[in-house]
Amino acid sequence: MSAGLGLPASAAGTADASAARGGHAATRAALDSVVRDGAPGGMVRAEQGHDTWAGHAGTADLETGRKPRADDRFRVGSITKTFVATVMLQLEEEGKLSLDDTVDHWLPGVVQGNGHDGSKIRLRQTLNHTSGIHSYTDDEEFKRKEFGTDFLKHRYDTWTPRQIVRLAMTHRPAFTPGDDWGYSDTNYVIASMVIQKATGHSYAHEIEQRILSPLHLDSTTLPGTRTRVPGPSGRAYSKLTGELAGPGEPNSAIYDVTELNPSFAGAAGEMISNTQDLNRFYRALFSGRLLKGPQLKEMMTTVSIKDMPTFSYGLGLMRMTLSCGTEVWGHNGGIQGSISQTMATADGGHVLSLNFNGDWNVHEQRLVDAEFCGA
Repeated sequence: MSAGLGLPASAAGTADASAARGGHAATRAALDSVVRDGAPGGMVRAEQGHDTWAGHAGTADLETGRKPRADDRFRVGSITKTFVATVMLQLEEEGKLSLDDTVDHWLPGVVQGNGHDGSKIRLRQTLNHTSGIHSYTDDEEFKRKEFGTDFLKHRYDTWTPRQIVRLAMTHRPAFTPGDDWGYSDTNYVIASMVIQKATGHSYAHEIEQRILSPLHLDSTTLPGTRTRVPGPSGRAYSKLTGELAGPGEPNSAIYDVTELNPSFAGAAGEMISNTQDLNRFYRALFSGRLLKGPQLKEMMTTVSIKDMPTFSYGLGLMRMTLSCGTEVWGHNGGIQGSISQTMATADGGHVLSLNFNGDWNVHEQRLVDAEFCGA
């Protein structure tokens, strides 16, 4: 593990040769600007019709100077949630569960205490974040252990889903189920437990069999407790400020956080993938290859969010209206040392995936605006 690394002046590089030959000038410029302002390096892949463009900037490994590669794998964080929601909707389509079932129907007594009541929370509300269930990642002790410098002592700790939910239950709910919207990582840990109960298999197994294998997403894995990112891959860096994706002081220490036990994230954000696989997944999803019409419509039925008129949330999907009026769908993801996002048009015809290998001062939305709006 390398700590306290300085960011070299050469870290803000240029897009790769394939990008230089074509268009995407605005996206290329946005990629460079994000690296100049924060993360050591970044990569992006855009696909539209039969056109594919990939670019990179900066440095994938601060010790060796290795540049990012188009096929590099990385931790995708909460993009995992779209995969989980897809499996839940497939199970509904097969009659193995209903999203109108209560959490208690599947997990009796698991969601209770401090005002939480699983008998009043529908599965749908866990997927669209209207359950009110407290997010365990907001627990101050958890943040200290996982997002502060104590991470260096706890990076290999194993968490179970039940431990995670028990931690969430030590807090009051954020609101009464259905009365508001509030992003909670606990929701998707609960969803994974329901998948296990409904199928007899882990959520990871169901994703592998239902999505990864049929789509040949060979660079995508659910590591469980495995601590390494399979190659090819760069390194991941954090300033361990105590808040994920915080700004970080300009000259503060940079820590190599590549190796970690991702069980603390589980179904809320443990997956590893690359930009090619992410694009393929979302294109397949929006084209109807993974869900039939009623389930896809259900997934894309969103909840509006107070004070955020350009943003709404479906079932494991974000919908954003960009400054140019273009509407895009997908998800973002953050985990120690890695900030990612995939967004696409509703038909999957134009899709963009990106990753940065640092978790401070990353303005990844610049790339989305640049790619879909040209500015």
